[in-house]
Amino acid sequence: MLETIELFGVRVHRLTMEDAVAAVDGFLREGGARQVVTADTSMLVMAQRDPELREIINTAALVTPDSFGVLWAAHHLGLPLEERVTGVDLMERICARCAESGRKVFLFGAAPGVAEEAAARLKERFPGLQVAGTRHGFFKPDEEEGITAEIAASGADVLFVALGIPRQEKWIARSLDRTGVSVAIGVGGSFDVFSGRVKRAPRWVQRCNLEWLYRLCKNPRKIGKVKTLPVLVMMTLGTLARGGGKRAHRDR
Repeated sequence: MLETIELFGVRVHRLTMEDAVAAVDGFLREGGARQVVTADTSMLVMAQRDPELREIINTAALVTPDSFGVLWAAHHLGLPLEERVTGVDLMERICARCAESGRKVFLFGAAPGVAEEAAARLKERFPGLQVAGTRHGFFKPDEEEGITAEIAASGADVLFVALGIPRQEKWIARSLDRTGVSVAIGVGGSFDVFSGRVKRAPRWVQRCNLEWLYRLCKNPRKIGKVKTLPVLVMMTLGTLARGGGKRAHRDR
């Protein structure tokens, strides 16, 4: 049984990386079609003004805390989470498991060529990993049916979608049942990292919860996303001022 907490009307699971990987393993064994959400600070802030996104998060099979901001807010509201479980780390762990089990993955999203580069490097890193297919994230609305058909025909078990928040979450929510996969996960810029086009922060920076600052220094265009952190801080302080906090329950 996994425990969930509620942050600003959004459900987040209290778990470790091991818990998340075990949950995905369980989804794959059970079959069906499930959406996994990796919720970062920007997603929590967006969900306050986007009811559709909020509903998608709250009905997802698994929601992991994907940023320092989420952990910070939860801690100060008396709902401490175990640790960050980021999309890039979870994708890496799932690929490792799939290489061992023989399950297939499909990479959909990012700029043309990136998914292919990421797939090639992942196969080098995890011998035995079966990449059922790749597809870039530039498409017109009338191409969606063909994309879902391509994914379904590939026989993939796990679908990684890198279209950015909230586009990837909304695409998965409306398309999941037609893809034929058991698990679909929105992973943001993970393909850029695995392809080698974007260098991830050093481990010590990640441990200090400063990966967001590293990304901003490397790519100032990320300022819009980083600006959501002070918004989340104000939301947290406002909730505390109103006497809010502490709401958690067991899930699954």
